[in-house]
Amino acid sequence: MACFLVPGVEAVITTTVTKIIENKEKKQEAVQLEKGVSLGELHKEKLSRKLNRLNYLLWGGSGLLAFEHLWHGEIQPFFPFLTGAENPAEMFGEMSTVGVGMAVVVTGAWALVTFATDRILKREESGLKREAK
Repeated sequence: MACFLVPGVEAVITTTVTKIIENKEKKQEAVQLEKGVSLGELHKEKLSRKLNRLNYLLWGGSGLLAFEHLWHGEIQPFFPFLTGAENPAEMFGEMSTVGVGMAVVVTGAWALVTFATDRILKREESGLKREAK
């Protein structure tokens, strides 16, 4: 009924945080270029790029769920818009169990993939440094 709202709200929050972090990273990058930092340091994967992946997962998942709810007639073009709002206790129960569960699983999967990617990149970087010596 309204489970897609929880990952949607998380997507709004993470998108806002991502935009703030992107602005800070651009300013830091400009300062580093002025100081003469090597280009290799600037090519490390940025936090904003990692958060963008989470944003894509959350927006895509909640958009697909919203479409599915629309397809099944659970979203209406008139107030209260969600058929589940007729019984708020049931709607909030679904949001707190299914919605939060989906948001946690998506964020956890993203965290595991991001962690694995960081480990792989660090391993490759240390291998390249050993070969250079």
